[in-house]
Amino acid sequence: MLNSKNKTLTVSSIIILIFLMLPLLLVIITSFNNEESISIPIKGFTLSWYANIFQQPDFISGFKSSLLVAIVASLSALIVGIPAVYALTRFKITHKSWFQSFFLSPTLIPEIVIGFALYQAAVITLRLPVLLSLLIGHFLLCLPYVIRLITANMLLLDKSIEEAAWISGCSPRRGFFFIVLPNIKTSIIAAFMICFINSFNNIPISLFMNGPSITMLPPAILNYLQNNYDPTVSAISVVLMIFTALMMFLAEKIIGLNKLTMRSK
Repeated sequence: MLNSKNKTLTVSSIIILIFLMLPLLLVIITSFNNEESISIPIKGFTLSWYANIFQQPDFISGFKSSLLVAIVASLSALIVGIPAVYALTRFKITHKSWFQSFFLSPTLIPEIVIGFALYQAAVITLRLPVLLSLLIGHFLLCLPYVIRLITANMLLLDKSIEEAAWISGCSPRRGFFFIVLPNIKTSIIAAFMICFINSFNNIPISLFMNGPSITMLPPAILNYLQNNYDPTVSAISVVLMIFTALMMFLAEKIIGLNKLTMRSK
Protein backbone atom coordinates (compact mmCIF):
# COMPACT_ATOMS: atom_id res chain seq x y z
CA MET A 1 0.00 0.00 0.00
CA LEU A 2 2.87 2.31 0.86
CA ASN A 3 4.62 1.56 -2.43
CA SER A 4 1.42 2.35 -4.31
CA LYS A 5 1.18 5.75 -2.60
CA ASN A 6 4.84 6.45 -3.38
CA LYS A 7 4.32 5.59 -7.06
CA THR A 8 1.25 7.81 -7.24
CA LEU A 9 3.16 10.68 -5.64
CA THR A 10 6.08 10.17 -8.03
CA VAL A 11 3.85 10.15 -11.11
CA SER A 12 1.96 13.22 -9.90
CA SER A 13 5.24 15.06 -9.24
CA ILE A 14 6.52 14.21 -12.73
CA ILE A 15 3.30 15.44 -14.36
CA ILE A 16 3.42 18.71 -12.39
CA LEU A 17 7.09 19.15 -13.30
CA ILE A 18 6.29 18.66 -16.99
CA PHE A 19 3.52 21.28 -16.84
CA LEU A 20 5.94 23.70 -15.17
CA MET A 21 8.93 23.08 -17.44
CA LEU A 22 7.18 22.67 -20.81
CA PRO A 23 6.39 26.39 -21.31
CA LEU A 24 9.99 27.29 -20.43
CA LEU A 25 11.26 24.70 -22.90
CA LEU A 26 9.02 26.05 -25.65
CA VAL A 27 10.28 29.59 -25.02
CA ILE A 28 13.88 28.40 -25.28
CA ILE A 29 13.19 26.51 -28.53
CA THR A 30 11.36 29.41 -30.21
CA SER A 31 14.18 31.82 -29.35
CA PHE A 32 16.39 30.04 -31.93
CA ASN A 33 13.80 30.04 -34.74
CA ASN A 34 15.07 31.67 -37.95
CA GLU A 35 11.58 32.70 -39.02
CA GLU A 36 10.21 36.14 -38.20
CA SER A 37 7.41 34.84 -36.00
CA ILE A 38 7.09 32.70 -32.89
CA SER A 39 6.14 29.24 -34.13
CA ILE A 40 6.53 25.56 -33.29
CA PRO A 41 8.18 23.57 -34.79
CA ILE A 42 11.05 25.85 -35.76
CA LYS A 43 12.24 25.83 -39.37
CA GLY A 44 15.89 26.64 -38.70
CA PHE A 45 18.49 27.74 -36.15
CA THR A 46 19.74 31.29 -35.60
CA LEU A 47 21.16 33.53 -32.87
CA SER A 48 20.11 36.75 -34.57
CA TRP A 49 17.22 37.34 -32.14
CA TYR A 50 19.66 37.43 -29.24
CA ALA A 51 21.70 40.04 -31.12
CA ASN A 52 18.50 41.99 -31.77
CA ILE A 53 18.01 42.43 -28.00
CA PHE A 54 20.99 44.77 -27.83
CA GLN A 55 19.71 46.77 -30.80
CA GLN A 56 16.55 47.82 -28.91
CA PRO A 57 17.21 51.00 -26.89
CA ASP A 58 14.13 50.40 -24.72
CA PHE A 59 15.47 47.01 -23.62
CA ILE A 60 18.85 48.45 -22.66
CA SER A 61 17.44 51.43 -20.76
CA GLY A 62 14.69 49.25 -19.27
CA PHE A 63 17.24 46.76 -17.95
CA LYS A 64 19.27 49.55 -16.31
CA SER A 65 16.16 51.10 -14.75
CA SER A 66 14.79 47.78 -13.51
CA LEU A 67 18.18 46.87 -12.06
CA LEU A 68 18.47 50.21 -10.24
CA VAL A 69 14.92 50.12 -8.87
CA ALA A 70 15.19 46.47 -7.80
CA ILE A 71 18.46 47.04 -5.91
CA VAL A 72 17.34 50.25 -4.19
CA ALA A 73 13.88 48.89 -3.30
CA SER A 74 15.31 45.63 -1.94
CA LEU A 75 17.93 47.41 0.17
CA SER A 76 15.33 49.89 1.44
CA ALA A 77 13.03 47.03 2.43
CA LEU A 78 15.91 45.41 4.35
CA ILE A 79 16.82 48.68 6.09
CA VAL A 80 13.23 49.16 7.26
CA GLY A 81 12.26 45.52 7.70
CA ILE A 82 15.15 44.21 9.82
CA PRO A 83 14.75 46.75 12.69
CA ALA A 84 10.97 46.30 12.51
CA VAL A 85 11.27 42.53 12.86
CA TYR A 86 13.78 42.89 15.69
CA ALA A 87 11.40 45.18 17.57
CA LEU A 88 8.39 42.92 16.98
CA THR A 89 10.22 39.75 18.09
CA ARG A 90 12.29 41.09 20.98
CA PHE A 91 10.22 43.83 22.64
CA LYS A 92 6.81 43.90 24.25
CA ILE A 93 4.85 46.15 21.92
CA THR A 94 1.20 47.03 22.33
CA HIS A 95 -0.94 45.72 19.46
CA LYS A 96 1.97 43.69 18.10
CA SER A 97 -0.33 41.59 15.90
CA TRP A 98 -1.72 44.78 14.38
CA PHE A 99 1.74 45.91 13.34
CA GLN A 100 2.54 42.49 11.88
CA SER A 101 -0.67 42.58 9.85
CA PHE A 102 0.14 46.12 8.73
CA PHE A 103 3.58 45.15 7.40
CA LEU A 104 2.16 42.13 5.58
CA SER A 105 -0.92 43.93 4.24
CA PRO A 106 0.55 44.66 0.75
CA THR A 107 0.45 40.92 0.03
CA LEU A 108 -3.35 40.93 0.52
CA ILE A 109 -3.90 43.57 -2.16
CA PRO A 110 -3.51 42.74 -5.88
CA GLU A 111 -0.42 44.38 -7.30
CA ILE A 112 -2.39 46.02 -10.10
CA VAL A 113 -4.53 47.76 -7.44
CA ILE A 114 -1.39 48.94 -5.63
CA GLY A 115 0.02 50.24 -8.91
CA PHE A 116 -3.15 52.13 -9.81
CA ALA A 117 -3.53 53.57 -6.28
CA LEU A 118 0.10 54.72 -6.23
CA TYR A 119 -0.28 56.28 -9.65
CA GLN A 120 -3.32 58.24 -8.49
CA ALA A 121 -1.83 59.25 -5.14
CA ALA A 122 1.87 59.74 -5.90
CA VAL A 123 1.93 60.84 -9.53
CA ILE A 124 -1.43 62.56 -10.04
CA THR A 125 -2.15 64.02 -6.59
CA LEU A 126 1.28 64.57 -5.02
CA ARG A 127 3.08 65.01 -8.37
CA LEU A 128 6.08 63.02 -7.21
CA PRO A 129 8.79 62.09 -9.73
CA VAL A 130 8.17 58.82 -11.57
CA LEU A 131 11.37 57.26 -10.25
CA LEU A 132 10.47 58.03 -6.63
CA SER A 133 6.96 56.66 -7.17
CA LEU A 134 8.43 53.50 -8.64
CA LEU A 135 10.74 53.07 -5.66
CA ILE A 136 7.82 53.49 -3.25
CA GLY A 137 5.75 50.91 -5.11
CA HIS A 138 8.55 48.36 -5.32
CA PHE A 139 9.44 48.99 -1.68
CA LEU A 140 5.87 48.06 -0.69
CA LEU A 141 6.20 44.98 -2.88
CA CYS A 142 9.45 43.87 -1.21
CA LEU A 143 8.76 44.67 2.45
CA PRO A 144 6.42 41.69 3.19
CA TYR A 145 9.03 39.21 1.94
CA VAL A 146 11.63 40.74 4.25
CA ILE A 147 9.25 40.65 7.21
CA ARG A 148 8.32 37.01 6.64
CA LEU A 149 11.82 35.63 6.12
CA ILE A 150 13.58 37.64 8.81
CA THR A 151 10.81 36.94 11.35
CA ALA A 152 11.15 33.19 10.79
CA ASN A 153 14.89 33.34 11.45
CA MET A 154 14.65 35.73 14.39
CA LEU A 155 12.19 33.42 16.16
CA LEU A 156 14.72 30.61 15.84
CA LEU A 157 17.59 32.72 17.18
CA ASP A 158 18.15 32.02 20.86
CA LYS A 159 17.77 35.25 22.82
CA SER A 160 20.23 33.98 25.45
CA ILE A 161 23.06 34.59 22.95
CA GLU A 162 22.30 38.31 23.04
CA GLU A 163 21.91 38.28 26.81
CA ALA A 164 25.31 36.60 27.18
CA ALA A 165 26.84 39.38 25.07
CA TRP A 166 25.17 42.03 27.21
CA ILE A 167 26.46 40.41 30.39
CA SER A 168 29.96 40.43 28.87
CA GLY A 169 29.77 44.20 28.45
CA CYS A 170 28.43 44.48 24.92
CA SER A 171 25.87 47.26 24.45
CA PRO A 172 22.49 46.39 22.88
CA ARG A 173 23.43 48.34 19.75
CA ARG A 174 26.73 46.50 19.31
CA GLY A 175 24.99 43.25 20.11
CA PHE A 176 22.53 43.88 17.29
CA PHE A 177 25.27 44.51 14.73
CA PHE A 178 27.82 41.94 15.91
CA ILE A 179 25.57 39.17 17.29
CA VAL A 180 22.14 39.32 15.68
CA LEU A 181 22.97 40.32 12.11
CA PRO A 182 25.70 37.70 11.56
CA ASN A 183 23.37 34.98 12.85
CA ILE A 184 20.56 35.95 10.46
CA LYS A 185 22.87 36.61 7.51
CA THR A 186 21.48 33.78 5.38
CA SER A 187 17.90 34.94 5.73
CA ILE A 188 18.92 38.53 4.95
CA ILE A 189 20.60 37.46 1.71
CA ALA A 190 17.69 35.17 0.85
CA ALA A 191 15.24 38.02 1.47
CA PHE A 192 17.28 40.35 -0.73
CA MET A 193 17.32 37.80 -3.55
CA ILE A 194 13.57 37.19 -3.41
CA CYS A 195 12.88 40.93 -3.24
CA PHE A 196 15.23 41.63 -6.13
CA ILE A 197 13.77 38.95 -8.40
CA ASN A 198 10.17 39.97 -7.66
CA SER A 199 10.94 43.65 -8.15
CA PHE A 200 12.99 43.16 -11.30
CA ASN A 201 10.28 41.06 -12.98
CA ASN A 202 7.30 43.01 -11.67
CA ILE A 203 4.77 44.10 -14.28
CA PRO A 204 1.64 45.67 -12.64
CA ILE A 205 3.36 48.36 -10.56
CA SER A 206 6.00 49.06 -13.22
CA LEU A 207 3.30 49.34 -15.89
CA PHE A 208 1.42 52.11 -14.07
CA MET A 209 4.56 53.98 -13.08
CA ASN A 210 6.15 53.75 -16.52
CA GLY A 211 6.72 57.15 -18.11
CA PRO A 212 8.69 59.01 -20.78
CA SER A 213 11.45 59.83 -18.29
CA ILE A 214 12.03 56.20 -17.25
CA THR A 215 11.33 52.86 -18.89
CA MET A 216 11.19 49.59 -16.97
CA LEU A 217 12.08 46.32 -18.66
CA PRO A 218 8.78 44.38 -18.27
CA PRO A 219 6.67 47.21 -19.80
CA ALA A 220 9.31 47.60 -22.53
CA ILE A 221 8.90 43.93 -23.42
CA LEU A 222 5.10 44.26 -23.46
CA ASN A 223 5.31 47.33 -25.70
CA TYR A 224 7.62 45.50 -28.09
CA LEU A 225 5.26 42.51 -28.17
CA GLN A 226 2.33 44.74 -29.14
CA ASN A 227 4.07 45.81 -32.35
CA ASN A 228 6.26 42.80 -33.10
CA TYR A 229 5.72 39.06 -32.90
CA ASP A 230 9.24 37.90 -33.63
CA PRO A 231 11.28 35.59 -31.36
CA THR A 232 13.17 38.53 -29.81
CA VAL A 233 10.75 38.33 -26.87
CA SER A 234 11.58 34.63 -26.46
CA ALA A 235 15.29 35.45 -26.60
CA ILE A 236 15.12 38.14 -23.91
CA SER A 237 12.99 35.79 -21.78
CA VAL A 238 15.77 33.19 -21.99
CA VAL A 239 18.34 35.84 -21.04
CA LEU A 240 16.27 36.80 -17.99
CA MET A 241 15.94 33.14 -16.98
CA ILE A 242 19.72 32.74 -17.21
CA PHE A 243 20.20 35.97 -15.25
CA THR A 244 17.92 34.71 -12.46
CA ALA A 245 19.56 31.27 -12.42
CA LEU A 246 23.00 32.91 -12.24
CA MET A 247 21.93 34.90 -9.19
CA MET A 248 20.75 31.72 -7.48
CA PHE A 249 24.01 29.95 -8.37
CA LEU A 250 26.16 32.78 -7.03
CA ALA A 251 24.15 32.92 -3.82
CA GLU A 252 24.57 29.18 -3.36
CA LYS A 253 28.34 29.48 -3.86
CA ILE A 254 28.67 32.49 -1.55
CA ILE A 255 26.47 31.49 1.40
CA GLY A 256 24.98 28.09 0.61
CA LEU A 257 21.19 28.35 0.53
CA ASN A 258 20.94 24.95 2.20
CA LYS A 259 22.16 26.62 5.42
CA LEU A 260 18.86 28.46 5.62
CA THR A 261 16.85 25.25 5.50
CA MET A 262 19.24 23.46 7.86
CA ARG A 263 18.86 26.24 10.42
CA SER A 264 15.08 26.05 10.32
CA LYS A 265 15.08 22.33 11.21
